[in-house]
Amino acid sequence: MSAISNARCPVCRTAEVVCGKWTLLVIRDLAEGRSRFCELERSLEGISPRTLSLRLRALEEEGIVERRTFPEVPPRVEYALTEKGTALLPLVEDMRRYGKRWLSSETERQPTAA
Repeated sequence: MSAISNARCPVCRTAEVVCGKWTLLVIRDLAEGRSRFCELERSLEGISPRTLSLRLRALEEEGIVERRTFPEVPPRVEYALTEKGTALLPLVEDMRRYGKRWLSSETERQPTAA
């Protein structure tokens, strides 16, 4: 494939959006409903606050995540998937099924017959 056709390829374009480190895990966690920043940070063990902030901002710019700020003191901010973000959930579920079937530690590679 040429660079021009890659730019038009739906697989390539989707990968550009969701394949950043932590991005699919943020989407996975938001699948359960609205979450606050600190809740996401806790559930995504090992992510830095800066990385989480960058991922949420990028997903918001893509229209995958919506940010809702409440006029309270202290301010409360919640994140949720948009319709566009929810449309990615079958992809996440397919990856979960694939991982359980093909990549889990219980799955041992069978020797091939010689």
